[in-house]
Amino acid sequence: MQIHQKVLFVDPSTGFYKTRKYGFDRYFGPADLGIHLAEKYRSLNFGVGMFAGSIFPGSNRMVVTGFSPCWQGLYISSMGGAGLVFDNLGINMLSLVGKAPVPSVLYLNRNHGEEIVVEVIPVDVEAIWKSGRTGVYSLTDHIYALLGSRYENDPRILVAGPAAMHTDMGGIMSVPITKRRISYVDTWAGRGGFGSAMIQEHGIVAIMYGGTVVGDDFRDHSVADEWFRNKYNLRLMQKDLEATSKYRFDEKIGTGGTFGVNYATMGGKIIAFNYRTIYQTEEQRTSLHQNLIIAHYLKQFNEETIQAKQQATCGEPCVAVCKKMNGAYKKDYEPYQTMGPLCGIFDQRAAEKLNHHCDAMGFDAISGGGVLAWLMDLLDNGVLTPVELGVTRRPRWDTTNFDVVHDSMHNAELGCELIDSILECRGILNFREGVRKWSRTQSHNRSIALHDRFVYIAFSRHGWMVPNQYWVAGALAPMSVMGKYYMVYSNEFIAPRELGRKCAERMKQELILDNLGICRFHRGWAEELLPEVMDSLFNNREQFMRSVAVLASRMNSRNCPVFWESERNIDFIHTFLQRKKEIDNDPNPELSFWLDKFDTDKHEAAKEFWYETLKGIDESLRELF
Repeated sequence: MQIHQKVLFVDPSTGFYKTRKYGFDRYFGPADLGIHLAEKYRSLNFGVGMFAGSIFPGSNRMVVTGFSPCWQGLYISSMGGAGLVFDNLGINMLSLVGKAPVPSVLYLNRNHGEEIVVEVIPVDVEAIWKSGRTGVYSLTDHIYALLGSRYENDPRILVAGPAAMHTDMGGIMSVPITKRRISYVDTWAGRGGFGSAMIQEHGIVAIMYGGTVVGDDFRDHSVADEWFRNKYNLRLMQKDLEATSKYRFDEKIGTGGTFGVNYATMGGKIIAFNYRTIYQTEEQRTSLHQNLIIAHYLKQFNEETIQAKQQATCGEPCVAVCKKMNGAYKKDYEPYQTMGPLCGIFDQRAAEKLNHHCDAMGFDAISGGGVLAWLMDLLDNGVLTPVELGVTRRPRWDTTNFDVVHDSMHNAELGCELIDSILECRGILNFREGVRKWSRTQSHNRSIALHDRFVYIAFSRHGWMVPNQYWVAGALAPMSVMGKYYMVYSNEFIAPRELGRKCAERMKQELILDNLGICRFHRGWAEELLPEVMDSLFNNREQFMRSVAVLASRMNSRNCPVFWESERNIDFIHTFLQRKKEIDNDPNPELSFWLDKFDTDKHEAAKEFWYETLKGIDESLRELF
């Protein structure tokens, strides 16, 4: 069993490469080692955990680390399934240092234990993006046609799209390739804008990799079953089936996947029309949820995807089969929320149209959808004109006479126009230096701050992130990494100081998974069991857990949070507290205490709430040596 991590360093400017080994005395996985390399070399790193290629479910996640162009800080993103093929290279991590002089493909191949073949191949990427299926899908097709025959086994391809070239929120996309066929099941390392980093900082538009090397990874089912029986009195597969029921199918509510379960259960917690629903009454929200979500949007999903059993995995064997499909369209909650109800879209055909175009252009779908909803809000209120944004229409957001099919499609077509306008810098749109800076610049020329209608988390001078799509206080917490689940997103009221502490603890738990390359959908057993497995295999549980705490502390030491700049952020928190009191009848006296403060002066109360949360974070993540 290997007790080191092997890193392949590649300089795309020259094609030169070297390998280096990092022992377990300090770094244990792709998160802590990746952050170290990003700090030292400003590199972009792609790594897998120590259990990649093993029989553990969800163990083949690819973890991407580096400096995020949109967050403007160190960031960790990940992609399902892409680590399975990467493991055949016989390395644990790829680290990009330097920049190719022209847009290029990085080709990696290793056959039967020979040295890794490394090539940097220039491509006319702009022309490729405009051909065939367009964007990231055309680039995938083109590269596979060009280089696929070189591989003995099915390879994997990571690609970026036009959004990565022209904005700071471009993601990295990949699809499984099985028996020489390219799948429709796209997987993303979207959050953090690492596609933008890959192209703008390193000149790489795609990475193709594969090989025939299989290491001495742990594959013994009987030993794994023994661990699970000792811990849970269940075999591995039984426990994983239990832990991943939400993502597969929940019999209690008759649906499955993040889309199905979240929409079936949210009720009055729905957020739509760029968060305007937070200002509505509970009756208005529940009516909207029932009439537009339950009776149409979710109904379509259940009939077309759940009942038809259109589901797949990210490319590795997994009982969760969390990729809920409808033909070529993958239905995850957050993309179909930001480019669904948040944009005034409640019909699957319309949502498919907008989501597919956004994906093809290579945007981080959550950030992209949040921006589109904000721009639509500005159009609807007359703050900006269609001419200024380079589009031909305004949104149809009148809920009193909303036509769920036609108005949804109208809004989706507007969203597609806005995407093209962003990429072509039409009118006043120019997001090359980030949405937050653009908003600040444009607001100087107007009597209104554009960002007051934009729900986002500010970081450092220009950093920004559209939050995860849950109407909870933790979604806007001042953590060092946001947009992922390094925070608490439960619906309960938690006093801010305690909320900060809980977010800090959640970050540590999530880092256990990321540092082992494990999908968080398996967290029901992985967070608890795998540190013990590390101890059994390497006798280093204590050192591993300390490394996670040190990593969390190191990242927090670089935390540059900025108090909520948007009026709607403050209202997001205030209305969340109001709903907990008035609708959920939460008797907690601290809730009443904070509501009184917000009712007296919401801006001062928001500052105090924000700072109290930050205090809880900092006192839980003090620097470790």
